[in-house]
Amino acid sequence: MIELILKNYLGSKLNCPVLLEKPDDNTVEYVLLEKTGSSRSNHIDSATFAIQSYSGSLYEAATLNDSVKNTLESIIYETEIASAKLNSDYNYTNTQTKEYRYQAVYEFTY
Repeated sequence: MIELILKNYLGSKLNCPVLLEKPDDNTVEYVLLEKTGSSRSNHIDSATFAIQSYSGSLYEAATLNDSVKNTLESIIYETEIASAKLNSDYNYTNTQTKEYRYQAVYEFTY
């Protein structure tokens, strides 16, 4: 399952929790994985993920986002994922809850 591959890989490389759903507690810094779509063609799977980096300040969220991107550069050498392509990344701060976050959108082939 692609979600678990990403969770386990990022979790082993980053110094913060990597989660598949938002935590119930007051965890300040974490990475949230959200699968936004997938497809299959000729027995080859692909999936798009929004990877959200949460932290206590905008700078820290941007720094965590950079760590996520740098970490994913080598995922193809250590997992069954064949391709990891960054589509875009941007400030995605939630203005209503005042949670600082960045979001990187990736397309994976596996």
